[in-house]
Amino acid sequence: MDNFNSQKKEESSRRNFLQQSAIAGMGLLFVPNLLSASNYQSEHTLKKEKGAKMKTRKLGKLEVSTLGAGCMSISANYGISAKIEDGIKTIRTAFENGVTFFDTAEVYGPYTNETLVGEALSPFRNKVTIATKFGFEIGASQITLNSRPEHIKKAVEQSLKRLKTDRIDLLYQHRVDPNVPIEDVAGAVKDLIKEGKVLHFGLSEANTTTIRKAHLVQPVSAIQTEYSFMERSVEKNGVLNICEELGIGFVPWGPLGMGYLTGKLNAQTPFDSKFDLRSAFDRFTPESLAANMQIVNLLNSFASARNATASQIALAWLMAQKPFIVSIAGTRNIPHLKENLGAYEIKLSTEDLQELEAAYSKLKVNGGRMNAMQMTFCQ
Repeated sequence: MDNFNSQKKEESSRRNFLQQSAIAGMGLLFVPNLLSASNYQSEHTLKKEKGAKMKTRKLGKLEVSTLGAGCMSISANYGISAKIEDGIKTIRTAFENGVTFFDTAEVYGPYTNETLVGEALSPFRNKVTIATKFGFEIGASQITLNSRPEHIKKAVEQSLKRLKTDRIDLLYQHRVDPNVPIEDVAGAVKDLIKEGKVLHFGLSEANTTTIRKAHLVQPVSAIQTEYSFMERSVEKNGVLNICEELGIGFVPWGPLGMGYLTGKLNAQTPFDSKFDLRSAFDRFTPESLAANMQIVNLLNSFASARNATASQIALAWLMAQKPFIVSIAGTRNIPHLKENLGAYEIKLSTEDLQELEAAYSKLKVNGGRMNAMQMTFCQ
């Protein structure tokens, strides 16, 4: 636990960092998700695999648990960080309940989340898959994009130390850097794979052209982009299609709408601009929160009639879309974690999916998923 002795000092620095930097619209907002839900445990009605060990899915050639764990919200960006011991307990509980795929990034904290994940997973490092991300120059007062090959290699060395490991199972470019050809980025990762320091390559928020170019240089194992019952952009922009075409896995961040689809947020929910990046997101204005409640109501109604929860239905819906989709639901709360993992037992039928889609098609999602400046970094 010596790695965490300076946590309070780092936490104070992070607060100042968030206040001073202009990255309220850039680097630190690149978050997987926050899960929040009730303690209600689902039972029957829907088809389930009661008591079954969690099966695996393929992200390219990388085999991981059907549901993963996003670790970011334990340390950063969705409020003040959780206590270290609580974060470690949550991550280890996820592993004990069948999760073998854990997602972090150097920019979460920054740095502190990788350190937390490394400590939590160290007792069973060889039984889990760790994904992390590079792509930023993290300064004292701002964060800028940086995917130059020499910077990638430096960032990986630092991530390896924080993660207490000799290899990164899945390494993503966190955001596409327009100043560095993607072929050069893929080439740098290819070199790291040859050295054994990285095992698989991924891209986050990349468009189809970028994905195809990168894949020609170094096979891409996974694409990470926001995707949920209410956020369907990847169904329209070709990203899901190219993943299927090229045999690439897809990892949705924000599978519960960054907490919104749990039904625990409303127009009166406060978001501290110093610690919660959702405060700058278009869908988290009071107006959008109120207008989109119809989507939450749909999930709640469908779930309650089947002895499930909205969170479980939202995650089960994602699992049912494609066999190469692996959500990284994140939480710092063990009861919420166990509820979310209960989604694995829910098997939505064709009729269930048709019913949900018919109802959703009549609704309108209000507000863009991020503001205009933030979206400029989504290629």
